[in-house]
Amino acid sequence: MTHYIAIIEDAGPDHAVGVWFPDLPGCFSAGDDIDQALLNAPEALELYAEGQIAEGRALPTPRTLTELRNDPSVADDIKTYMVAVIELPTRAHAAE
Repeated sequence: MTHYIAIIEDAGPDHAVGVWFPDLPGCFSAGDDIDQALLNAPEALELYAEGQIAEGRALPTPRTLTELRNDPSVADDIKTYMVAVIELPTRAHAAE
């Protein structure tokens, strides 16, 4: 099983909750609330993986939360927003 760390940005009741993956540039999702955003996140991972595979690219190796905390480009976001671990759906992982 492959898991990626997601950053969850909740901008308040009048905005969608955003989810993005520091290890996967351009991979993002959203939902009307945190629960919906987290339910949508695996599909975003799956679509991203399918696109990478279709273009002949390997998926980046997921970093641990500790590794991401030590990355200056992500560290502030990890301190500011919620994080979650999202599993790459089996179908996408099997296609690698």
